[in-house]
Amino acid sequence: MDITITGVQLNWTKGCNIIVGQSHFIKTVEDVAEIMATTVPEAGYGLAFCEASGPCLVRTAGNDEQLIRDAVGCAEAAAAGHSFFLVLKGAYPINVLNQIKNCMEVARIYAATANPLQLLVAKTDQGGGIIGVIDGFPPKGVETGEDKAARKQLLRAIGYKF
Repeated sequence: MDITITGVQLNWTKGCNIIVGQSHFIKTVEDVAEIMATTVPEAGYGLAFCEASGPCLVRTAGNDEQLIRDAVGCAEAAAAGHSFFLVLKGAYPINVLNQIKNCMEVARIYAATANPLQLLVAKTDQGGGIIGVIDGFPPKGVETGEDKAARKQLLRAIGYKF
């Protein structure tokens, strides 16, 4: 069996976040849409799921047409069976990640980020699969006392710490 590994750059609307995962069943599309509607109903989102059997379609859901197009673009670029791409606006992954991880069909989360994201995709004669991600950039150093204070201030300013 021949295997090739390719880096795939994902692109989505600036200012939005993405969650990339693997799931085992097309029921994921409706279940993740329900998670979004019940967890952060005011958030915009687009979801694309790569079906890996039968007609092998990219299945979609969402309440924002641009974000649905973004998710479909990511799914088509990856071309990896049973992968899903959830693009979020007006919410952060932290708001929905536990609910998505607890979704019965979800097998794995690869990334939840607003950073530039590249997928490592392995391809064989059968198809493709995500084997890892490159999320953002490498470290430039170790935080100083000033950096720690800025981190703590940011978390309080955005309401994640008191």
